[in-house]
Amino acid sequence: MEDWSAQKFTDSVFFETPIPGVGLPPRNSPGGGATRIPVLNSLPEAGEPVPCADPSQFVLARRKSRQISVKNVKVGGGAPIAVQSMCNTYTHDIEATVSQIERLEVAGCEIVRVAVPDERAANALAEIKRRIRIPLVADIHFDYRLALMAAEAGVDCLRINPGNINGEDRVNEVVAAAKDHGISIRVGVNAGSLEKHLLDRYGGATPQAIVESGLRHIAMLEKRGFYETKISLKASDVARTVLAYRIMAQKVDYPLHLGITESGSLRSGSVKSAVGLGILLSEGIGDTLRVSLASDPVDEVTVAFEILKSLRLRQKGVNVVACPSCGRVQIDVDKLTLEIEKELSHIDAPITVAVMGCEVNGPGEAREADIGVAGGHKRALMFMKGEKVGLVEYADIKKNLVREVEILAAQWAEASAKDMSGSGDA
Repeated sequence: MEDWSAQKFTDSVFFETPIPGVGLPPRNSPGGGATRIPVLNSLPEAGEPVPCADPSQFVLARRKSRQISVKNVKVGGGAPIAVQSMCNTYTHDIEATVSQIERLEVAGCEIVRVAVPDERAANALAEIKRRIRIPLVADIHFDYRLALMAAEAGVDCLRINPGNINGEDRVNEVVAAAKDHGISIRVGVNAGSLEKHLLDRYGGATPQAIVESGLRHIAMLEKRGFYETKISLKASDVARTVLAYRIMAQKVDYPLHLGITESGSLRSGSVKSAVGLGILLSEGIGDTLRVSLASDPVDEVTVAFEILKSLRLRQKGVNVVACPSCGRVQIDVDKLTLEIEKELSHIDAPITVAVMGCEVNGPGEAREADIGVAGGHKRALMFMKGEKVGLVEYADIKKNLVREVEILAAQWAEASAKDMSGSGDA
């Protein structure tokens, strides 16, 4: 019987010669790194002679927008795209709402919104605000008095439609309260609640009608000297949403809050959101986003980060890549991938982990992963950055991967802390 541990894997597994014009050259080979990789939003001849796993070499040209603040979170002006979600608890139930916000924060949510449909909800805001750490947005419709109560309670942003507050005097009061308390306003326009005269003029909730509604609301705020504004333009379908944002992005420089409203269940809504938001983000449009799902709000945050990570706009958390199943696999890739994602969900470090079924789709295709495993005939091979580091029994794969990733995460955290303190420059 052959000595598998000595013969099964060779250097050729790691550095196969790529197809000309498609793959990267092998390491340490003449002309290594010369193949050019296309970069989004660039001319075809432009590119970078390095693996696109380096996020600094995969830069999307983002739309220039003014910057506003939602508490300590900067939105627009080149700041990282902020991830938001909305509680589905009754806001007057303080314990349930705070508990959900704490779970959202652990998942990575950076701004949270709560519904304020009545005075009971408004009266709960101050206590909710006192007990949470991330910025709090109050979602207000129709009753301007609720917006005044929310501002007084110390929320960090008001989500309103100035047009449905009903009256210039009431808009004046809301804007004055926002100014007095130093909070921002999100103008939220939904295709399902456009003004009747716009529906009549455009023959329905067209992208142009959505944009005009937004511009009218913005004008109400600008008339009162208020510019700490972000804008959302949402429809339940991708095409209208994308076109509305494209038009608005050309007309104003306010930061844009992205979302596909009422997108659907966890599965269908995630796909619809990924397509719509992915189109806009790849064009540089968008400063903050919410993935609206009929699911646990924590799922919204998870999906949002996956969308951002896929475009390398945010690098928070572990990125698990896995090969598709086929008849060659030597390990249960599906099961192991899900287990690894769950076990590593607590890690914030931007580490790429590869779970590959065999040597064909193994270290060679996953050479850019920080760490990975490939199934073999008897045992699995662990590798780091394409370099083999050892063999592991199948029963010990998850334990070993988790341990090594946690070590890498600790090293990343230490290096980040040094960068922030400036001690790393000595």
